[in-house]
Amino acid sequence: MYSLDGKKVLITGGTGSLGKVLLKRVLSGEMGVPSKVVIFSRDEAKQYFMRTDMLNGTNPTDDIIYKNHRESVNFIIGDIRDYHSICKAMKDIDVIVNAAAMKQVPTCEYFPHEAVRTNVEGPQNIINGIRELELPVEVVVGVSTDKACKPVNIMGMTKAIQERIFISANIDVPDTKFICVRYGNVLASRGSVIPFFHEQIMSGGPVTITTPDMTRFLLSLNKAVDTVFSALKGAKRGETFVPKVKSALIVDIADALIGDRKIEKKIIGIRPGEKIHEILISEEEAHRAVDVGDYYSILPILNELIDPVRSQKRLREEYSSADNVMSKAEVQKMIVDNELSIGEGDLRGGELLR
Repeated sequence: MYSLDGKKVLITGGTGSLGKVLLKRVLSGEMGVPSKVVIFSRDEAKQYFMRTDMLNGTNPTDDIIYKNHRESVNFIIGDIRDYHSICKAMKDIDVIVNAAAMKQVPTCEYFPHEAVRTNVEGPQNIINGIRELELPVEVVVGVSTDKACKPVNIMGMTKAIQERIFISANIDVPDTKFICVRYGNVLASRGSVIPFFHEQIMSGGPVTITTPDMTRFLLSLNKAVDTVFSALKGAKRGETFVPKVKSALIVDIADALIGDRKIEKKIIGIRPGEKIHEILISEEEAHRAVDVGDYYSILPILNELIDPVRSQKRLREEYSSADNVMSKAEVQKMIVDNELSIGEGDLRGGELLR
């Protein structure tokens, strides 16, 4: 079983919602104690707050910056779009988790080339750097999304290409294992629907619903990290790990958050690039999706990479958010269990503490 013990780990886009929880879990030692973790991102403000949070909120001093490279957690400002920038960050790294992304669907629709630069050219920079500099990287995990499956929007299209880029890299760079994880909407992550509904409810409404029958796969940040860890432990080169999770009607999420409050719900129509239902595994992928317990592993599309040992039971149909939808009671329990409910005091204004 793969261990992070003594490894040097790089998390690109490490100041995002996933990166923060991933860092905490990596440092917990549950997969072994790494010798170093590098947080790589282009947002200096997020790095600043992440660094100070790690010091338990104490006032920042020059030591936070100048002792940075002597500590077990390093912070590097850089952009995955820039080849030299990411190459510098990958020096002496054993494990890379690529969480850097443009992930807002409408933003990607209005600025498609920007999405290509981050979601496609960025991963290719990682591959090129490992190959051309002969870096001793053992494994790269590409973080993907359900929108990459049968994509209808730029965000999904670019993420689908990222998956194929990493899969094919196993042939181009055979000394490094490239794998992917693909999952749905992460609860309470920046820009996701629940924080958006929180803000609308705290402002007194209305809560805007695109369409009453829209569904989404939902999982917690810790479940997202579980998926990354499970892929590190069990995915073979070129495979994509997909968690088994339930889905929910977006309108049920809104109702669970609103509760008994007299707040209007308003139907506004689907935004540019949105689907009514998301898909985690398409019908084309189902015949090569292997059941591995709490996950499915999508075998690589390239025959050269398929492990003949993977002969377990395969899916027979696509894995859609229209199926296995949670009841209203289950959605309410999910909201409570993940501490996403809004207290009465929160309605007086200000930012929800999440």
